[in-house]
Order: sequence, then structure tokens, then C-alpha cells
Amino acid sequence: MTPRFRKYSWQLAPNSIRDIRQRVFIDEQKVPPELEWDDTDEIADHYLVVDRNNTPIATARLFSALEETGYIGRMAVLPEYRGRGVGEALLRHLMSESAGRFQEIRLSAQQHAVGFYQRCGFHICSAPYDDAGIPHLDMRCLAPSLAHKVTQLRPQPLILGADTESWLFDHEDTMLGLMDSLAGQAGQRLWLYDRNLDHELYDRHQLRELVSAVARRHRLSEVRLLIHDDKPLVKQRHQLVELMRRLTSRIELRLVNPDYPLEDQPFMLVDREGILCRHHFDKPEGFANFAAGGRVKVKEEAFQRMWDTARPSLELRELPL
Repeated sequence: MTPRFRKYSWQLAPNSIRDIRQRVFIDEQKVPPELEWDDTDEIADHYLVVDRNNTPIATARLFSALEETGYIGRMAVLPEYRGRGVGEALLRHLMSESAGRFQEIRLSAQQHAVGFYQRCGFHICSAPYDDAGIPHLDMRCLAPSLAHKVTQLRPQPLILGADTESWLFDHEDTMLGLMDSLAGQAGQRLWLYDRNLDHELYDRHQLRELVSAVARRHRLSEVRLLIHDDKPLVKQRHQLVELMRRLTSRIELRLVNPDYPLEDQPFMLVDREGILCRHHFDKPEGFANFAAGGRVKVKEEAFQRMWDTARPSLELRELPL
């Protein structure tokens, strides 16, 4: 089946969109009507999927509450068309529509459908919760421009512990998407080694929020920042430094000891399987892996050797909050 997609505003949406949602959510899943129909419909783009005979078979909506974040919701496929790839084709289409428009896409997934969304590059970012009597989890894709290109080539793109193929990059945008996707899935550990905390790469609101979530997630959470030079951080405020000084027991920054052997490539390690490595300090070229325990172990040992001989930054410690 080769589905076709049509986009509407709520005001111009055909009745078939309402009919599909009525049948799937209210009639089949017993969602109360007052929860199904909400004010978000008025601001969302609504997508209708039709087959080659122009028969309506599925629907979804896409909206934005924050400028850089898109939200997918109300995905519904009629029962007689399930199992034919319609839902996945619709999700890929929504991701294609979002690429270049949003830095992040979020959705609320019914618990049984988590694997379906992971196949398209979404990872879990919440504990289970109840919505209309159905168990749900929040999921997100932090690099939709990357994920939508490879959903048919990789079984679980950008998923920590599951995406086994290397990602090569030679552009900053690609590198940042991979960096955020890794950081966003860190369960307990994020280690970063670089010459300095370059403002273009690291002084970003989204990265700050992701690092903050890692640091607060677990009492044994460990965020380590290992750099050569702290002078740029003393001269100009930096979001990661401000976060570090508020979460002193969870985030630590040290300066390498130049008298000991140093790594000549910057890298980031996430838990025991995620790694992003640049070939040079001053170029956005390198690779990322989401399931590379062997590579991570080698860099982990190198990081630990440098960390053990490094010292805290007295200048940053004395800066006023």
C-alpha cells in the first residue's frame, strides 16, 4: 500500500478526520469525548491519510507550543488498515514535515506502542503515567532532521543501546543533533572532554536542560567536564558553568594537567554505550555511536587517567552566581 497524505487546518478539515478519531479513540479505546476534543485542535495541522481509492484510513495532528519543539498527537489508524505500514508511513511523513522546522519532536505514546516509535528514532523521556485510563510514556526525538532520513535503513535510529551503526558527521548541525540525542538518553553518566566549552557548541539552552536532567535524575548521577582552558568561561557567562555552580554535588569541572599525556581528540561519553568523538578540536568532523561499549571503555580509561591528575578551576569557583 502506498498511502497519500493531505494537510488541513481544523476549520477546513473534512469530517473523515473526526470520524476516524471518534471510531478509534472514543468507540474503540473508550476515551471520554471531553478529553478527545480539545482546544489544541484549533492550532494544530491535521493530516489525513488516504489509500489509492481516496478512502480515508488514518489521521494525526502536529502542533507547536514552543518555537523549537513540535508535538505529534492523535495518531489513529482504522482497525482494518493496521499491520500494513500505514502508521509508520504517517509518522515518517510527520517527521519529514518537522525536519528543518523543529529541533525536537515530542509525543505521548501508549505503552504498548513504544517499540513502534523507537523504530523511528524516538526515545522514552518519562516514567509511565495514566492518560484517559491508558498507560502512556512521553517520548521525543532530538534530531528529527537526522532520524527521518534513516528510519527505513536502521531498525532503531538514535536509540541508546540499540542503534549499532556508526554515525559519521562533518557539519556542526549534524554533530549537535547527535550530541543532544546522546545526552538526552543519559541515565546516570555524562563525561565530556574538550579544549574548552566552546559557546557555539555547549552554551545552548537545550543542552543545558539535557545536562540538568542527567544531573538530577539519580543520586549517583555523574556529570564531568574536563577542559584545557577556563579563561573564556571566566570572561563570559556560560549556561553549563552556571548549572554546575548550582548543582555542585552532581556536576564537576576540572582542568587537565599539561604535564601528563593528554588525548588529542575531544569526546563525550554517555553511560556505558554512547560516544561522540571529533577528529580535531577545531572542526565538526567525527563519529558517534549509540551502542559501542568497546569504544566507550577505551575512552573511559583515557578520561579517567586525565581526570585523576586534573585540578578544579579556582577562578570559576569564585565567580558570583
